[in-house]
Amino acid sequence: MDTPETRSVVAEFLGTLLLVFFAVGAAVLAGEYIGTFGIALSFGFTLLALAYALGPISGCHVNPAVTLGMLVAHRITVRTAVEYWIAQLLGGIVGAALLFLVAKQVPGLKTDGAFGSNGFADRSAVHINLGGAFVAEIVLTFLLVFVVLAVTHKVALVGFDGLAIGIALATVHLIGIPLTGTSVNPARSFGPALFAGGGALSQLWLFIVAPLIGGVLAALAHRLTHTPYSPLRPPADREPPADERSAL
Repeated sequence: MDTPETRSVVAEFLGTLLLVFFAVGAAVLAGEYIGTFGIALSFGFTLLALAYALGPISGCHVNPAVTLGMLVAHRITVRTAVEYWIAQLLGGIVGAALLFLVAKQVPGLKTDGAFGSNGFADRSAVHINLGGAFVAEIVLTFLLVFVVLAVTHKVALVGFDGLAIGIALATVHLIGIPLTGTSVNPARSFGPALFAGGGALSQLWLFIVAPLIGGVLAALAHRLTHTPYSPLRPPADREPPADERSAL
């Protein structure tokens, strides 16, 4: 059924798929050529482009931590959050599968155990320990989600919102790549880990739990620094579904 809700869920699936394929793909396929700075820009630019392409449709969360932050901030309903989470995880898996297919066509390219996945200890470039990785992912995600909440005053992205969000994602990657490979996004971590296997899967829990905590803390901090959110009236051509009317 072609409804605004369906389009939003499809947008979250497609956006997460493209983020994983292009941004994680930059690390997997071109990392040795573009380096940490290039990978960070790939994540930032990809999200920037997606924000303008999909922001007016779904808000372009493409990240379960952002969706959780929006939920805690009372900008979306529980039902919408669950639908977004499912779409994001599926998008991350499909994006990683497409990337894996391309990577396998490159002679000599190793995918086992790495494949753009996140990690700590011996899977970290600087060998950061578990505690350090946990704190780092919380703080890095906090910045990203806080910026998203601060520059948007409704679900959809408009104007220059996407620019600030893209810059924030690039910044956290510049800092986080040497530490953990930078997750700040459980869906981005989940898909590649499935294909990397081994240590990527055994450490995956941290890159699900820590970003979600960071998203919640960002939403709580936003309540203290910004005026309460007042949802905008829905467009004249769209009556919100019953489960969203209480939020609007």
